[in-house]
Amino acid sequence: MKEKNSDIIKLSVPNKPEYVGIIRLTTSGIANRMGFDIEEIEDIKVAISEACTNAITHGICQEENFNVDFYTDEEKLVISVYDNGKGCLSDNIKIPNMEELKEGGLGIFIIKSLMDDVEISSNSGKGTLIKMTKYVGDDF
Repeated sequence: MKEKNSDIIKLSVPNKPEYVGIIRLTTSGIANRMGFDIEEIEDIKVAISEACTNAITHGICQEENFNVDFYTDEEKLVISVYDNGKGCLSDNIKIPNMEELKEGGLGIFIIKSLMDDVEISSNSGKGTLIKMTKYVGDDF
């Protein structure tokens, strides 16, 4: 149900890395319109890039699209990135060991450090949803 002064924007994106830039530009435009400052916009763009990379990497196959939904209201921006991939065990995601960094495995950690709220749900064979929330202003 849509609340007063809220908008929903939905994208269905080809499962290809070259489209992440378009998603970043869309995100930047939406966040700017909502009144986020440049630093917050950059944080949101990094977080959505990581979520999209996760969807592309773990999505079911190259022919499938993944989805990005933006929900905006006066208080917050909620971004959902979801795919139809094989899913993962979200309970197994651990804080990375900063002493032994390796390529890969940092995406969820980065998203959680940049966004105010992050929810991850994944079901084997049904895909993964990363829902990220950033609140407008310093009230959070």
